[in-house]
Amino acid sequence: MNLFNVLDINSSALTAERERAEVTASNMANTETTSTAGGGPYKKQLVVFGTEQPGQGRFALTMSRFGDLHARGVKVEQVVQDNAPPIRRYEPGHPDADADGYVSFPDINPVEEMVDLMGAAQAYQLNVSAVQATKAMISETIQILT
Repeated sequence: MNLFNVLDINSSALTAERERAEVTASNMANTETTSTAGGGPYKKQLVVFGTEQPGQGRFALTMSRFGDLHARGVKVEQVVQDNAPPIRRYEPGHPDADADGYVSFPDINPVEEMVDLMGAAQAYQLNVSAVQATKAMISETIQILT
C-alpha cells in the first residue's frame, strides 16, 4: 500500500467521523423535542458505517499494485432512525400532553450520546495523527530522494 492510499483512507474516515459527530450533536440538541414537523417526538438518528470501494478507473488500476486494490476507506452508508418507542412522562400542563396528561419524549440518553460524541472526537483525532505521520513519512522520503 502506498502512502497516498493511506491518506485517502484517513481522509474518508475523517469525513465519516465528522458526520457521526454532527448526528450525535443533533441527537443531544433534541433530547426534549416533543413535537416535530412529521408529528410526534424527535427520533434518535444512528449512523451506519460501511467501506468505500477502491478506485476502479484505468489510472487507479495502472498505478496500483495488487495489494493496493484491497485498500478501502470508510463512508457513511446511511443515517437511520432509531425504532425505540418514546418515553412517556406525566406532565399534564405541557402543550404536547395527550388527553391523559402524558407527553412523549425522545428515547435519547444524553450520557450515551456524550460518550458517542467523545468516541467520534477521539477517532477523528487518531485519524488526524495518522495523516500527520503519513505526511512526515512522505516528506522524509522526498528528502532522501533529493
